[in-house]
Amino acid sequence: MDATVNDKPKPKDKDFEEDHHPYRRPKDAATLILVDRSGAVPKVLVGKRHDKVVFMPGKFVFPGGRVDKADGRVPVAAPIPKDLERNLAKGSPRTEPSRARALAVAAIREACEETGLCLGRKVAGAMPKLAGVWKPFGDAGIVPDPSGLFLIARAITPPGRVRRFDTRFFTADASSITHKVPGVIHADAELVELVWVEIGSKPLEDAHVMTKNVLRELEKRLATGPLRHDAPFPFFHAVGGKGMQKDILTN
Repeated sequence: MDATVNDKPKPKDKDFEEDHHPYRRPKDAATLILVDRSGAVPKVLVGKRHDKVVFMPGKFVFPGGRVDKADGRVPVAAPIPKDLERNLAKGSPRTEPSRARALAVAAIREACEETGLCLGRKVAGAMPKLAGVWKPFGDAGIVPDPSGLFLIARAITPPGRVRRFDTRFFTADASSITHKVPGVIHADAELVELVWVEIGSKPLEDAHVMTKNVLRELEKRLATGPLRHDAPFPFFHAVGGKGMQKDILTN
């Protein structure tokens, strides 16, 4: 996420529900929902936001944020599956392959930055030099691995909001975590606590409405068997000023 504990509210910027702002083009963003299915009931990883951040202070959220320019250029351990690439291309505006790759990789970076949990692995040959936002991966001797990500939903913030995002919600199994960066979660960080919770449990009761929508979809997907890269998924977007519409995008 872009917010920090030093964020201060600006006039007319106290929430994301204002409806009188000029049109803003949505920014590409990605969210990663890590799932632990080692027990009888699946659990998802949520982080508690600092009380002083502007957006959703004190709330439990999933790691996520905007796509960074470096996300489209960083080496990966394996390409995203073709079925996932095709799924990411669905909806309007259409997502090109290079942009699809960047979205999946951004979800991995944001999870590592905000939780310290990194999805990556070593590659054959010389380790590429990773710097900037990808330095934690370089320090660990790994490169991001988006091959185990699954698309759960896509949502575009309606026009007129203070900030607008075209967000893809991904999920990955907790077994995909291959490295943990120490010291990321602390009292002055954006996320001050990490908790594995069952879907529908108390920490998620006051989650954002879109978060709840995505969790319901994830719960349904988990109940039907192994996740598939080509599975239909919901696309939430505004239509003609009539509020959010849910379309199911299929093959």
